[in-house]
Amino acid sequence: MTTPIVSTPECVFCGIVAGTVPCAKVAEDATTFAFMDIDPGSDGHLLVIPKRHSVDLTDIPAEDLAATTLAAQRIARAVLSELGADGVNLLNCSGPVAWQTVFHFHLHVIPRYRDKNKDRLALPFEPGLPADAAAIAERARALAAVL
Repeated sequence: MTTPIVSTPECVFCGIVAGTVPCAKVAEDATTFAFMDIDPGSDGHLLVIPKRHSVDLTDIPAEDLAATTLAAQRIARAVLSELGADGVNLLNCSGPVAWQTVFHFHLHVIPRYRDKNKDRLALPFEPGLPADAAAIAERARALAAVL
């Protein structure tokens, strides 16, 4: 069954899907659309979106999330083989505090390179510094209780 494309007129990503906002298209299928990011963190940074409008990770229907994630995986493989990336980050920002600036669900496919002339991103935190084990366990209990 084909999912109808639902868009909102004020959403720039819905405009990209509709063809009223220009983009550098990378790939498209019945459910998803991929295009280059206009403010890339690395060479080849692109976005994968569902064609049907969803605000964020908590709003997107499961079938659109699955299709978008599978498209991002396929594109990540191409980024590694065709652009010579050394790795790939897949990033979703959900909500303003989490850096979301366009409120249409999207996945960033960010090629990563050892060559810093191609890669301008840096970690926003220092990995490898364990937090309070008791606090971690309490958060795990709270989440497990509702899941």
